[in-house]
Amino acid sequence: MKISEIYEFLNELSPFEIQESWDNSGLLIGDFSQDIQKVVLSIDIDEALIDSIEEDSLIITHHPLIFGGLKQLEFNKYPANLVHKMIRKNISNIAMHTNFDQTHLNEYVATEVLGYPISKKDGFVAYLEVNEDFDVFAKKVSAAFSLPHAKCVQTSNFIKTAALTTGSGCSLIKSIDADCFLTGDVKYHDAMEAKSINLSLIDIGHFESEHFFAEILLKHLKILGLEAIIASSKNPFTYI
Repeated sequence: MKISEIYEFLNELSPFEIQESWDNSGLLIGDFSQDIQKVVLSIDIDEALIDSIEEDSLIITHHPLIFGGLKQLEFNKYPANLVHKMIRKNISNIAMHTNFDQTHLNEYVATEVLGYPISKKDGFVAYLEVNEDFDVFAKKVSAAFSLPHAKCVQTSNFIKTAALTTGSGCSLIKSIDADCFLTGDVKYHDAMEAKSINLSLIDIGHFESEHFFAEILLKHLKILGLEAIIASSKNPFTYI
């Protein structure tokens, strides 16, 4: 199957046109006319992944390997070092980032991972009806994402509603209308801002909240009849 056919299927599933203006989803490396026999799904691309897969494969990732404009390709620097290896093995890449967040990822994490019904969706934010004590809810969240501990900002003892944005969503803090916000990459000043507006926070991790991308997409790709595998994506962070 040609990359163009796979791309059209993915675009119908999660339109690339709804990605954020700063995003870089779409075909990043490859040729629309290329025939593909094997598809690999992963949250990111690293050297170990490139080394492990066959030539002429297509990697569909959540995070774009190329984000900003490249002014030069120095093959000993990221991401050119990975692009170089991919070109030598004729490995292509399609990224589905903020478009997939809005159409699939947040909803799946809310309902399938956390197990709470969605009461409302607002762009990148899914609102959940919780009605639980903060401690009970925080422990459930921590267990659902296999977090070694729950990094929290607690401003109330009871959570009626929670908002969820997978990945890094702290730029949305001002617009959140809930008792608690679940997102990743929470920084010190994000915590201070949330505390000042009486918004509880639980840091669900960037990788931990988004690595479900591959298993979601795999279910949809099966109908194409393509051989697709989920790569063993690794969190760049370790906890000691």
